[in-house]
Amino acid sequence: MTLKIANRLSKLRRRLAERQIEAILISQPENRHYLSGFDGSAGFLLITPEKRVLATDFRYTEQAQRQAPDYDLFQITGDMEDWLARLVNSLNLRRLGFEAEHISLATYQRLSTILDEAQIQLVPLEGLVEAIRVLKEPEEIELITRAVQISDAAFEYILTTIKNGMTEKEVAWELEKCLHEQGSQPLPFDIIVASGPNSALPHARPSERVIKPGEPVLIDFGAKIGGYSSDISRTICLGKAGDTFKKVYDIVLGAQLKAIAQITAGTSGDQADGIARAAIKEAGYGDAFGHGLGHGLGLQAHEKPRLGPGSADTLADGMVFTIEPGIYLPGWGGIRIEDTVVLECGKIRVLSKAKK
Repeated sequence: MTLKIANRLSKLRRRLAERQIEAILISQPENRHYLSGFDGSAGFLLITPEKRVLATDFRYTEQAQRQAPDYDLFQITGDMEDWLARLVNSLNLRRLGFEAEHISLATYQRLSTILDEAQIQLVPLEGLVEAIRVLKEPEEIELITRAVQISDAAFEYILTTIKNGMTEKEVAWELEKCLHEQGSQPLPFDIIVASGPNSALPHARPSERVIKPGEPVLIDFGAKIGGYSSDISRTICLGKAGDTFKKVYDIVLGAQLKAIAQITAGTSGDQADGIARAAIKEAGYGDAFGHGLGHGLGLQAHEKPRLGPGSADTLADGMVFTIEPGIYLPGWGGIRIEDTVVLECGKIRVLSKAKK
């Protein structure tokens, strides 16, 4: 078994033992990938103190053998009632944990029926694997860094390509082509290109709107390498920027730089958010910053930690997340500046280098 997978399984098993749970059924795709290396779109992991089983169907058996050679392969056939009963009955289990945040009510009801018949207690678990994933290993940070380098290069390319008269959709398509040409896997989320009043919508979708001189153009996108994502936002202006653009841009950039300088290991997600929020509020735009300061990044485009009001997540070395304050003014537009960062030696190191 690779040392990487062995260490991850060891951490998970310790957490299960603390809860007096003998085994866990992993259904969440990113968690399945993290613990086994298998990135197929269907299957389950069943992990006990001694065993590690990957259950998947015929479509993925060869892929599973290649990507997760350290796992016992169990081929799924028929309904869940058939194959899961056969699997668990061979393991002499009493308590089986499952990922409550990922299982639907219908699937939970089926699991309950199957395991009741096998006299196995079904135990809901939340965030068990995610709490391990939140601290990134050097290998993971390297993959995120490579994804960041692709998104940086794509933004530099788009600066040379974007012109007044292009539509938001045209810019988004140029950006997507560049990301793939630079080596990105399927993008971690839909690209945002929002111009003028559309940029006041934090999650606007690219439209047929034509970009005009002097207005904000908010661009938010990411790349993916080895399953790991980057995330970056930049807001630009084609032609001469007006006074409102300059003023709001400087406030947002100042809030971001202040957060980058002041966030340290041990800071809570709420405190981190408060650093940037206070700067924006002091400038008179507190009501125009309606989302959190940032989010974790890794196998998912949004994962722990959460940097936002009320977040009790404690930031620690090895965490990768975004810092993305914004101001959104209905009828005019919005400005967001976002970078991917990592906490190292108690301080933030900014990974994204694209021009601000």
